[in-house]
Amino acid sequence: MGRITDTIKHLIILNALFFLATFAVGPVVQEQMALYFPKNQNFALWQFVSHMFMHGSFMHILFNMYGLWAFGSPLEQMWGKNKFLFFYFSAGVGAGLIYTAVNFFQFQEVYQTLVGIGLSDLTIQSILETGKYNTEILNYVSADKLNTFYSIYHVPAVGASGALYGVLVAFAMLFPNAELMLIFIPYPIKAKYFIPIIVGLDLFSGVTGFSIFGGGIAHFAHVGGAAIGYFIMWYWKKNQFRRWDL
Repeated sequence: MGRITDTIKHLIILNALFFLATFAVGPVVQEQMALYFPKNQNFALWQFVSHMFMHGSFMHILFNMYGLWAFGSPLEQMWGKNKFLFFYFSAGVGAGLIYTAVNFFQFQEVYQTLVGIGLSDLTIQSILETGKYNTEILNYVSADKLNTFYSIYHVPAVGASGALYGVLVAFAMLFPNAELMLIFIPYPIKAKYFIPIIVGLDLFSGVTGFSIFGGGIAHFAHVGGAAIGYFIMWYWKKNQFRRWDL
């Protein structure tokens, strides 16, 4: 970790400004910029990019911006501005797409079950809008799945975490033996061990629903950003794709 680079500094400033705007302007900022499920009326295509500048709490933006500075600055120093920005936004947008795809699969599973037991589109839409349903439905769909069905529709994704996970993967691949000192672990851990562990924990939490990090976390967005980051790094290494001096 060294000095903050120009692009990282500008990204942090933009994130801070949008975070403050959520308080100054109100909920309309989140309604326009957070990433909603495609079937929600608030969804817009630009949200695959804009959600990266939205955060749900001070601690959320603090940890993300610290990670962006700590792990992104060495990458920008090595790659330059254009290559870093391409990588960062590719990981962030890819994270949003993978997160949405997983949500769509889970949503459709419940939706088709409800259609299969004879519910009309109007009735299903009423369940989505009100969260209320005939308890006989529980004979076919669990309460947990119905809650997930409702949450997918209503709760948007926010944060730069998906892009940050791509940055973490790139850092681990370029600086595998860098030793990281973490507040909650009293001894240094090499990046090549630590980064796969945290990605694996997110994958475990996303698949099982059990999270050691707490609730309200888009685990598959993290995993998606990591996967896109790994693929880009693999492609660049294989093809020696290094010319970004535009």
